[in-house]
Amino acid sequence: MHDAAFLNAHLATMREGTAYGAIKDGVVAVRNNLISWVGPRAEWRGKAREEHDARGAWITPGLVDCHTHLVYAGNRAHEFELRLKGATYEEIARAGGGILSTVEATRAASEEELFRVSQKRLRCWQAEGATTIEVKSGYGLDRDTELKMLRVARRLSGLTVKTTFLGAHALPEEYKGRADEYIGFVCDEVLPEIKKQDLADAVDAFCERIAFTPEQTRRVFEKAKALGLPVKLHADQLSDLGGAALAAEHRALSADHIEFSSDSGIAAMKASGTAAVLLPGAFYFLKEKQLPRIEALRRNGVPIALATDHNPGSSPLSSPLLVLNMACTLFRLTPEEALAGMTRNGARALGLQASHGTLEVGKQADLALWEIDAPAELAYAIGANPCMKVFRSALR
Repeated sequence: MHDAAFLNAHLATMREGTAYGAIKDGVVAVRNNLISWVGPRAEWRGKAREEHDARGAWITPGLVDCHTHLVYAGNRAHEFELRLKGATYEEIARAGGGILSTVEATRAASEEELFRVSQKRLRCWQAEGATTIEVKSGYGLDRDTELKMLRVARRLSGLTVKTTFLGAHALPEEYKGRADEYIGFVCDEVLPEIKKQDLADAVDAFCERIAFTPEQTRRVFEKAKALGLPVKLHADQLSDLGGAALAAEHRALSADHIEFSSDSGIAAMKASGTAAVLLPGAFYFLKEKQLPRIEALRRNGVPIALATDHNPGSSPLSSPLLVLNMACTLFRLTPEEALAGMTRNGARALGLQASHGTLEVGKQADLALWEIDAPAELAYAIGANPCMKVFRSALR
């Protein structure tokens, strides 16, 4: 006996092999918070305690946003206005703006204040069919605030939340000119405490000319691996520092941004099983020109994930559905590739491919029901939200 079954539905299972893994007039059943049956209605012989009439809706896996900076205080709308009036990023930073202004606000916020504003933000993802989200730290840049941010992320409810420690996000003012010392502090004092308190599921770093060198990033990764934590990387966003290859060297879950990654870096990602996470919100908001190398990723068979990169400075984007459209219009992904990027491949970028991202027996019963005629509509319509309902398993 199944706990629940959804009938009169079309299924975009997102399994590889056929377009969207589609099953017209299908049934998906649930038992003990896991998918217990998937297939055509004509083959359904099961019984369920609850039967739900999907009324011709399409059912997809719940959306997975695998890269966000959701927990922070304040916003930088004023800086957005200044940039539109001609101020440069450097001028804004010299005046106390930029990432350090968010650091200051986040350090000053109490844990309860931070939780309240972050939980409120999460409603946008819940409304648009998301069931899993990754949340990074990185706006504390000191021990106590980084721990506070991760505690808040662990408390968020309504979605499955995977937490990532991003202490190597930027250099705080108190370590100005002493980047190696700061990396030592991250590795020797903060990371062990995060592991001790079980606050992070992964470790990230920003490897870029304006952030940290490959050598400094490697130190963070080696410490994370010694503690048994998987790694991810902000890689090759503004220049090719070999970030994709560095991520692959450490078998990172994902390399994110990767606009400037080389052929050899992309090939290394394929060999290591590292997913590519594309972030069209930042590309749009910063008016970037260098497109990610989509054809090279396709040619090498690198899984392409998508994410909002929600943050107050470079991608104040809270709409997973808009990400699908941006990926198609800006990066020329197909609607199917885009949806795979926020289901199957988004789960892979979090190391959750065994339990999330497709409609398959044994996976978590995270389902999104959509009032659409075809799955391509999810990437097509700008500003629309056809999500009828989300069915999320109680498992984390």
